[in-house]
Amino acid sequence: MEEQQISKDEYIGNFIKAFDANERAMEPFKEHRRDLKSNYVENGWLTKEEMRMAIKAYRFITGDIDINRFQEVYENLSGKL
Repeated sequence: MEEQQISKDEYIGNFIKAFDANERAMEPFKEHRRDLKSNYVENGWLTKEEMRMAIKAYRFITGDIDINRFQEVYENLSGKL
């Protein structure tokens, strides 16, 4: 059986459909995250800035980051800014 050739346009169309399905599936989670943040601000538990810092700390902790390399880059950049 001969494999059918798929054109670039078809790949683009298939990608857009799959991407759209993924975006739609993620929307309830995005909405929950927005509600979570709003709830913390409305109740006065955290400011938006405190949440931003907490999220940055979370991403830093869960990321695969070389702390020594990060410190090097940070010191390098902070001296230039």
